[in-house]
Amino acid sequence: MAASDTALLAPSGRLRAGMNYSNTVLTMRDRGDGQPGGVAADLARELGKRLGVPTDFIAYDAPGDVVDAIGAGKCDVCFLAIEPVRAERIDFTAPYVLIESTYLVKESSPIHHPEDMDRAGIKIGVKDRAAYDLYLTRTLKHATLVRQDNDYLDRFMAGETDGAAGIRQMLADYAKGKSGVRIMPEAFATVSQAMGCAKGNKGYGYLKAFVEEMKASGFVKAGLAKSGQDATVAPAAKA
Repeated sequence: MAASDTALLAPSGRLRAGMNYSNTVLTMRDRGDGQPGGVAADLARELGKRLGVPTDFIAYDAPGDVVDAIGAGKCDVCFLAIEPVRAERIDFTAPYVLIESTYLVKESSPIHHPEDMDRAGIKIGVKDRAAYDLYLTRTLKHATLVRQDNDYLDRFMAGETDGAAGIRQMLADYAKGKSGVRIMPEAFATVSQAMGCAKGNKGYGYLKAFVEEMKASGFVKAGLAKSGQDATVAPAAKA
């Protein structure tokens, strides 16, 4: 690591890590000691250690807010799914974790496969500007997306939509103890979770190499296991 990498990725002398706490697979607000947890927090701490600066965790409740913060220079690095519209403002590394997106529907729903959700008259609830919202915005041709805030799953349960899209693990957590709902076993997309920095930041090369090392060394796998998350470590980036 060169001193210039620290100046580029942590220009304030502190590494400001934008945390999307709505993604509970990667992040948790409190790991049990009052400090953030999850594999994303582990990566942020390790990056700060290597850069030789303290790490500050900047909390956000939605991924779109993290994108805005990176664009406005309010944080230095982020942990988000790779999406083309986000890549207009963020330089993403190769992914470090792969997560499936699927649908939560009522048990009585006649729809059993993700592709059959794309029908005229079908309303799908999504968290506004989440990766699955952006993906479905690009790919759906007939169904209608209903963009809502953190209560979009509750609003699905109340009957406002025919189904709700989301990360499989998060849908499973929500569905625990609830009757009359089911999660589709098939995924409609694999979400590539990556680190990122502001578009054009010349510290991007260091960040890319850091992520590859963290995957190869087993750091990411250990972080997922420590936080009790069953997700897939992404393969090494192609040379």
